[in-house]
Amino acid sequence: MHPVITASVPLLEPPGWATAQRALFDLLDHAWRRFARDFTGPDGRLRYTGALTSRDGVDDFYEVFFNWPQLYLLGGADDLLPQAELHWEGVTRQLTELGMLTDEYERGYDWFHQGESLLLLYFLCMAAPERWAARALRFADLYVDPKHGNYDPAHRVIRRSHNGSDPRREGLFDGAAYPWLPKEARSYGFPLDWILPAGAEQPPLDDDPRLGEEMRRRLGAGDTAVNLAAAGLVLNAWLLSGERRYRDWIAEYVGAWRERAAANGGVLPDNVAPDGTVGGLLEGRWYGGHYGWSWPHGWYSVGHAAIVAALAAAAATDDDGYLDLVRPALDEIISRGKVMPFTESDSSIPSKWTAQLAEEVHTPTFHVPYRYKDGGWFDHNPLLMAVPTALWHHTASDADRQRIERLRAAGGHDWRTVRSFRSKEEAGHEEPWLAFLAGDDPDYPEKILAAAQAQVRHRLTRMERYRDRDVPEEDIHLWQQSNPVVTEALVQLTWGGPQVVYNGGLQQARLRYYDAAARRPGLPPQVAALVSAIDPDATVVDLVNLDPESARSVIVQAGAFAEHTIRSVDHTVCDDPSWIGDLYDYGHKAPKVTTVSATVDSPWLQVELPPSTTVRLTLRLGLRTQPPSYRTPFDE
Repeated sequence: MHPVITASVPLLEPPGWATAQRALFDLLDHAWRRFARDFTGPDGRLRYTGALTSRDGVDDFYEVFFNWPQLYLLGGADDLLPQAELHWEGVTRQLTELGMLTDEYERGYDWFHQGESLLLLYFLCMAAPERWAARALRFADLYVDPKHGNYDPAHRVIRRSHNGSDPRREGLFDGAAYPWLPKEARSYGFPLDWILPAGAEQPPLDDDPRLGEEMRRRLGAGDTAVNLAAAGLVLNAWLLSGERRYRDWIAEYVGAWRERAAANGGVLPDNVAPDGTVGGLLEGRWYGGHYGWSWPHGWYSVGHAAIVAALAAAAATDDDGYLDLVRPALDEIISRGKVMPFTESDSSIPSKWTAQLAEEVHTPTFHVPYRYKDGGWFDHNPLLMAVPTALWHHTASDADRQRIERLRAAGGHDWRTVRSFRSKEEAGHEEPWLAFLAGDDPDYPEKILAAAQAQVRHRLTRMERYRDRDVPEEDIHLWQQSNPVVTEALVQLTWGGPQVVYNGGLQQARLRYYDAAARRPGLPPQVAALVSAIDPDATVVDLVNLDPESARSVIVQAGAFAEHTIRSVDHTVCDDPSWIGDLYDYGHKAPKVTTVSATVDSPWLQVELPPSTTVRLTLRLGLRTQPPSYRTPFDE
């Protein structure tokens, strides 16, 4: 049995954040049902009659539904999980028919996109591990078992930039040249730009040596840093099975990249030749690999793959030294940052920041270089906060917290500002959330919930416009752009964690919840939760039962994977019924609230919530003191 406490503080005036949170759950329940009705077929596939003519596209089908099982885990409707499973099955059949998958897995593509594709699978594994374990282990074995042709244990490299279930798929493209569009060339430039002599006239894209055989030879073979995101797939298998071979593979593969980073002055290189030599196919350059530091996204792809791998290795081995895969490179680009208005930067991704900064694109703020080539660092942008936030959330260390404080001090924009936007990653509100956790913006919960409502309603309107459109191949992002499910606000407020790292991460959370009566993950109906502090010595969460008639029973879990221990809890109580007053009193007295303590020593704590009650829990946690896994409190 888990330790049990019972809430006794009366809920008289429901806090605005609690009613807004439950209203968002209700709106999301309507929204996903409408999307499924308007954009998908009876077997769960997307309504698409076209072809896929390049290697790109698998991610764009799976990404549409990535946060649907996540919403179920947060407390979404019971039938949302089978609906999300239906869409995975339907889309998988659809992509197989389109020639994109072999044995239900990507034939061969880069891990910047594979990581995006797999988020849906990871959340399905978290929600229903018994149903998804066999598939997940089979997919991880494509990398762990060398017989599948992806991994070379002798040199500790993934053999190709494009990898997956089809070992015959080599190089980076199937025609004469990489399918690079003029618009993309204007935004991101070219790989291998040092091959074309300085001052040379730009050749046609289909005859550019940087996009043809030289690219195939130099970037299509050997390992690239973005392949580090494969560690997330293998971590998922380890969480499901506990098999040591998955742990050992993560330690070996991520450890090899950690050694290469250390040999490069701490900064993670982005390419390794088939013989294990950094820069072996790029004339000694540590940069310039596929989806690496030079092209097309730099830190955006390298940093996110590195944090996925570093956190996977730290979780599997209990060795936070793997975080050195990330920190030196992060601190290097920060050290080269400068203050300027975004409108004066050389950013290659202006569309991302014009929505996130809005009117503050003209305000001088802190920018860091995302990319590096022969001429040095370039492509300056505000720092995406996913990586520094993930680091601090994992370690809770002063050093990682102080880095965030320095970034805030250096920035010229107000971190407390909440804007209603939905990025591709369904993230981007880390700054105001961090300000809230620092105690600077007590109104943040209601502001971010209002912003989430706005995005759902905006997308419902967009769905109305596009639901009958015959989608051409060039517009297959339409479904992602119309998906009305938003979870970032709920993840932050209820789990006390950042949104999942989008390019293949696994969820971080200080707390998660189970409905004890329904024996399923997520908050019970009419229960709201607010995590207002994530300090391991004082993680604070308020639980509210808005239902005036029915009791609810919540099991609080420490960590996304029950990897923490709740050492003890201080919780509010009201033992004095005198607040009710006498029969002829015209009002009520303020309830007398005190705090009592209890020892827990378990990953789980059960909280009974009678009708119209609330309780504040202050938890003392032992971080990473339990083996992480997908076990639940019902397995005990």
